[in-house]
Amino acid sequence: MGGGNPAIPSTSLPKLSSRPVGQQIHSIYKARLGQFTANGQYGSQNLQAAMYEGRASGGDYVKLLVYSPPGLSRPTFEDATSHEFTDTQVGQSFGPSWSTHWIKIKLQVPQNLLNKAHLEFHWDADNEGLIWTEDGEPLQGLSGGGERIEWVLPESFRDGKAHTFYIEMACNAMFGNAIGDTIQPPNPNRYFQLKTADIVAVNLEARALYVDFWIIGDAAREFPDNSWEEHAALQICNGIMDTFINGHGTQESILKGRELARKYIGNVDSSKVYESDKDPHVYAIGHCHIDTCWLWPWAETKRKIARSWANQCDLMDRYPEHRFTCSQAQQYRWLETLYPTLYDRVKTKVKKGTFQPVGGSWVEHDTNMPSGESLVRQFLYGQRYFESRFGERCKTFWLPDTFGYSSQLPQLCRLAGMPRFFTQKLSWNNINTFPHTTFNWVALDGSQVLCHMAPDETYTASAHFGDVNRSISQHKSMDQDDTGLLVFGKGDGGGGPTFEMLEKLRRCRGLSDKTGLLPRVKMGDSVEDYFARLEKKAQDGTEFVTWYGELYLELHRGTYTSQANNKRNNRQSEIMLHDIEYLATMATLKDSSYKYPKKEIDDIWEDVLLCQFHDCLPGSCIEMVYRDSDELYARVVKAGVGLLKGALSSLGLDDTTSSKSELRTINTLPWLRAEITKVPGTEGDFALVTGGPGLANVETLTSTGKSTAQIREFDNGVFEMRNDDFIVQIESGAITSLVDLAEDRDIIPKGRKANQLVIFDDKPLYWQAWDVEVYHLRSRQELQPDKIYVVEDGPHMVSLCTETKISEKSWIKTTISLAASLEGQPSYVSMSSEVEWHETMRFLKVEFPVDVTNTEASYETQYGIVRRPTHYNTSWDMAKFEVCCHKWADLSEAGYGVSILNDSKYGFAVAGNVMRLSLLRAPKAPDAHADMGRHHINYAILPHSGPLDHRTVRTARNFNHPFKIFRAPSSTNDKSSSASRLLSSIRLSGSPALILDSIKRGEDDEDVSRGELPNRKGRSIIVRIYESLGGKARGVIEVDGAVVDVKKVEKTNLLEDDGQKVVFEEGKAKIELRAFEVATFRLQL
Repeated sequence: MGGGNPAIPSTSLPKLSSRPVGQQIHSIYKARLGQFTANGQYGSQNLQAAMYEGRASGGDYVKLLVYSPPGLSRPTFEDATSHEFTDTQVGQSFGPSWSTHWIKIKLQVPQNLLNKAHLEFHWDADNEGLIWTEDGEPLQGLSGGGERIEWVLPESFRDGKAHTFYIEMACNAMFGNAIGDTIQPPNPNRYFQLKTADIVAVNLEARALYVDFWIIGDAAREFPDNSWEEHAALQICNGIMDTFINGHGTQESILKGRELARKYIGNVDSSKVYESDKDPHVYAIGHCHIDTCWLWPWAETKRKIARSWANQCDLMDRYPEHRFTCSQAQQYRWLETLYPTLYDRVKTKVKKGTFQPVGGSWVEHDTNMPSGESLVRQFLYGQRYFESRFGERCKTFWLPDTFGYSSQLPQLCRLAGMPRFFTQKLSWNNINTFPHTTFNWVALDGSQVLCHMAPDETYTASAHFGDVNRSISQHKSMDQDDTGLLVFGKGDGGGGPTFEMLEKLRRCRGLSDKTGLLPRVKMGDSVEDYFARLEKKAQDGTEFVTWYGELYLELHRGTYTSQANNKRNNRQSEIMLHDIEYLATMATLKDSSYKYPKKEIDDIWEDVLLCQFHDCLPGSCIEMVYRDSDELYARVVKAGVGLLKGALSSLGLDDTTSSKSELRTINTLPWLRAEITKVPGTEGDFALVTGGPGLANVETLTSTGKSTAQIREFDNGVFEMRNDDFIVQIESGAITSLVDLAEDRDIIPKGRKANQLVIFDDKPLYWQAWDVEVYHLRSRQELQPDKIYVVEDGPHMVSLCTETKISEKSWIKTTISLAASLEGQPSYVSMSSEVEWHETMRFLKVEFPVDVTNTEASYETQYGIVRRPTHYNTSWDMAKFEVCCHKWADLSEAGYGVSILNDSKYGFAVAGNVMRLSLLRAPKAPDAHADMGRHHINYAILPHSGPLDHRTVRTARNFNHPFKIFRAPSSTNDKSSSASRLLSSIRLSGSPALILDSIKRGEDDEDVSRGELPNRKGRSIIVRIYESLGGKARGVIEVDGAVVDVKKVEKTNLLEDDGQKVVFEEGKAKIELRAFEVATFRLQL
């Protein structure tokens, strides 16, 4: 070994310990973070105390005057400001609920605040408001309750002079006027106290540090405890707090705190944070879901739109990255009509690409209950509005909050130019978890749309750290695509994104780039950009999973039944519009002086489409909404009756009492009908109506005619009805036997009772008007009649009436009828009920046990059939214990089946062999009087040999289109004769599965167009046809050339664009439709 001492390594570590240092107790240091930003006991010592540099209030600086319009009126700016204003002050209460108060504010910035960097006016009365300039320009909405209470004062207000502006105060909170639980009925006497009306100098660096700390603190709270990123976030936050405390909360300590924050999140003070070249995984889009009505009436929605969209225009000016998307053409129309200057601001932003229309529909409508043609018109009216105002159609159908999605929507979307679909509502399922995020959704006919469901599972995200994180952590389709759409902004009651949300997202992006672990978020793209990337992936070979058929929401099943009269109004309005368009189209061909009433038809359609909004038609709105919708439907009926009279007059079919007149009726359905019906204005006279399409013959039947319908009481309270097809036995108001004579088959199981009224306790877990839960079935009780008597004893119709007491306040009177058999026409037993309903949280249904076995039942949906399980094998099967159907539901086995028809109901269930039609509910929230009062309900049982086929489809349509008999000029009259030929001049022959569903004029025909879009030369007739049973079908469109001169035929789409030429020879066009296809044809005249 060598000599000498080895060298000692040098080190900066002190040789001696200067003091003990303990390990941080992680949970304590994490819990400490809340002290820095909370308003509680440390609020005067923490960052909150440094947030504002000065404040001024009171009459010297903020003088307040008020004008309170009478009642619940909502005057315009011009009207309101023309009145005398009186003094008011902070502390004053304003009300009652739904009233409006205009506040005139004379504001003068005090000298000591003039040179402050950032001045805001803060206003909080716990209710909504809209700021107007002195010249009547709407500027910005105010939400109240501590949210969106600030308005950035213009630089012009820094001149030391007084400036005037107005606040239109609405006496409702963002979610209406319930106190406490928001879905309870609104309190009509709610008052709101003005708490704040201040000029405030804001310390922008303190506000920025607040958001820095918020996001880094979320990283400390939400990142995994064993990650270095979580530990680093906790150290940064505690360091910021220590710096602030040691610096005594000075501006210097705030700036040093921001320097510390930048070590974790980088520089986040501008939109440049999004300019890094790193690939994002989360695409954020601002959104403001405004329920067109819900816990507030339509009139308030109109103001919510202005408040919310004005805010977004302001934010776009301040945040270049902000992109805001909003749907519902109706809301744009209201803004255009009521707030034209604000609409111009929006239109400018649309042109710039920052305000982005989406959705392509008139409103965000329910998709379960509207008819197929109504769904078409939602798209037709929506897309035409967007194209006419903004020059483009929407490509994405946007429907985040509707209560389930009909199986034909993908087909209709594609036919309306929208290959993309966005929603999230199935995340609300309360039984099964929907398994996909991004997928191809396939309609009954095979058409598909690319669907994305927000993985954050909301359309009103607050843009929190957690929202960004969940946009990937909850993503269920990562095998195909690892990106998610984050839809953020205050919603339902409006509002949209706030500046805090935009600031938070900047920090989330900075954190991802600087530190990592959090999914990288991007701002600045549109919804269409997002879907375009998905489509590109599909084009490049990515196979997205498929989901076939309806997207059934396992919640809100009670909405198929709530607000029954509202649903009845919808069904009847749809039928009336069908008839108006058919007759008006024919009238334009007959009478050159008759002008197709396009504006009037549009007005009616837009009213009906408005009422199909996804809270209105389902029955989940407050009582005020249904008072409004009742008035609207009354207006619809009045206008519709006038249009029908005008068209009939032009066709030479005026209702007349002339001695040369005769009883007539019009069959507006596209097939021959034969029915026995009562003659109006007589005492029990019946008529045989045969014929159609078009004019039908009315033959008055004599009481001495052949007895083909009979009734007898063969035991005490036991009755037998019969015609040539059926023998029906009725005991205690229920059908105990229904024998099909041709099949020698009793369709009622022995010992069972059909047409049995049953009532259930109906108390869902929370959402009263929305939900019915599976456990309600455990409370079934049968109702027994108190009185039974014969109403009609033949020979053309027999009827038996049963009167049943439901409770001390409620009763039901049901008339069971059987008409005489008609050759070639199906027989059915019909029920007509009149109900006086005053129950609380009870559910009335009627049951039909049938001797038919199948594991699936069939239900009519728009343009097709949905088959659903009749068993509860799996939780997915059981979840469908209450489903939606339209005019019929059917249970069939090989060789035989039974259909239940209805004229205004949508809730149904088939459990085993029991078919159950839902009649009435009695929820008490949000409408305390929902469904209370008188109801009229018609339904029928239709047995049929063979499988479910066109007989059920057609009979159900007939049942919903009862003949209306009137007196018209004799059939020998020239006008009447020509009308008869004209009304049957367009026919559909071939497969009985094909349904000619609609006849109307072309939207842009020269003699019809309202000028919103370019005219199309000449005149045309649009016919819509669909295949109704689920198989390929061929048919022929036949045109009577002597009456209608058709030059060519083409297959078009729902928007009536140029399409494919169809061979048209000798008045015939052969067509072929795939299973459940919806096809639109233009007959060019």
